[in-house]
Amino acid sequence: MSPDQSKSSTGPSAKTILIVEDEDNIREVVRRYLEREGFQVCEAADGYSALDLIAEQEPDLIVMDLMLPGIDGLTLTRQLRQRSRVPVIMLTARGETSDRVRGLDLGADDYMPKPFSPRELVSRIHAILRRAAPTEAARVRFGEVDLDLDSRTVIVREESVKLTAKEFDLLWFLANHPGQVFTRERLLDNVWGKDFAGDPATVTVHIRHLREKIEPDPAKPRHLITVWGVGYRLENAHA
Repeated sequence: MSPDQSKSSTGPSAKTILIVEDEDNIREVVRRYLEREGFQVCEAADGYSALDLIAEQEPDLIVMDLMLPGIDGLTLTRQLRQRSRVPVIMLTARGETSDRVRGLDLGADDYMPKPFSPRELVSRIHAILRRAAPTEAARVRFGEVDLDLDSRTVIVREESVKLTAKEFDLLWFLANHPGQVFTRERLLDNVWGKDFAGDPATVTVHIRHLREKIEPDPAKPRHLITVWGVGYRLENAHA
């Protein structure tokens, strides 16, 4: 096995992270931080090697550069999503907003612009793996907002708030993916359905209505955050 396809030896129950990055120094830094956290680490320097390792190692999460030799990150993500839901964090150069949006639309779970903090990357990996873990929860709480799926009720600062059916669906979806950025198109697919033929601006309208109902100050939202040029995320912070 080549150095670019090495795997660290940690405990048998450790999660496996695949780093797909053609810059040796970035792979090395990320690998050291991940191993320090107890992860097993696979490495690939190009898209073709990544495909082989994905089949061999079945990683629990992939950190993938957008610009790769052989197969670029967008193409690799598209191929991967045809057969797997393994979480993907995409690494992009600053200013590549359109590519970040395309990556999220193709199924990437998050992105980080270069240069990035390895500690922040590790924190995002932990957060995504927690979200990916199976759960039977029918209630979600963030800040001072409580959602109950069975009764479809919303309590904000100990007061009942009335939401439309689609407002509840949108808020429930975002609340179950805290910190994850979604484009309007991905929100339409997941909340309205892939056959929805209406205006994508309906997402913006629903976000505005939700802010008016759950945020202490809708003009300065603490939970429903706009990621300019990309989409929206729910910040799991206390109000």
